[in-house]
Amino acid sequence: MTTYVFGDTAVLTGRTLRHVTRSVDTIITTAITPIAMMLMFVYVFGGAIDIGSDGYVSYLLPGILLITIASGTAYTALRLFTDLASGIFERFQSMPIARSGVLWAHVLTSLVANLASLVLVVGVALLMGFRSGAGALAWLAVAGIVLLFTLALTWIAVIAGLSAKTAEGGGAFAYPLIFLPFVSSAFVPTETMPGPIRWFAENQPVTSIVDTIRGLFAQQPVGDDIWTALAWCAGILVVAYLFAMAAYRKKIA
Repeated sequence: MTTYVFGDTAVLTGRTLRHVTRSVDTIITTAITPIAMMLMFVYVFGGAIDIGSDGYVSYLLPGILLITIASGTAYTALRLFTDLASGIFERFQSMPIARSGVLWAHVLTSLVANLASLVLVVGVALLMGFRSGAGALAWLAVAGIVLLFTLALTWIAVIAGLSAKTAEGGGAFAYPLIFLPFVSSAFVPTETMPGPIRWFAENQPVTSIVDTIRGLFAQQPVGDDIWTALAWCAGILVVAYLFAMAAYRKKIA
């Protein structure tokens, strides 16, 4: 049975990946907005922001990575909505395949597509002067956090894709997620913010994730931030997965 599920998921993932490879502009578009933000903040606003001795691109990059993921998962919701609207889900239900494979194919495709976008963003950051002396374990820790965050947002995207009435509505869920890093430590230290906004910034998930990635890149102690970041990512992932599966069961009932 396990082989059966894995085999079906692999075939369906190949199908959705082919859609992505035939539309490479999707990955490029996903990366363009975060890259444009990075260029603007570093070269336009960076000189007016005091973040210490490190270059602003190094300070900024963790937040840009999260924005890239949020932007990329919008396309996951769009692809899922398109499949639903085309009637392909009904065709799949009439075939002897694992039902969970349909959703997992979109989730795995999201991971691959977002990885490609993240590589583009990091490549541009390196050209802009980003450097890190982090060792292999630190980079693996960053990869793990980014992977967990991508999975969490992808399952939120699944909920949006299953619930949307229009293609535009499917991707609209990503706008608040893209905005969230702006009210965090992603672009400026939270100490510069007024009271209520500072409290929100310091107690929302993006700040702990950004601070953890930034500390790992800079080879600095991350303290409890890493556990807070992992707890946020895992918590969002579990809740989003449960709601997504409920929405899926309701959709195909």
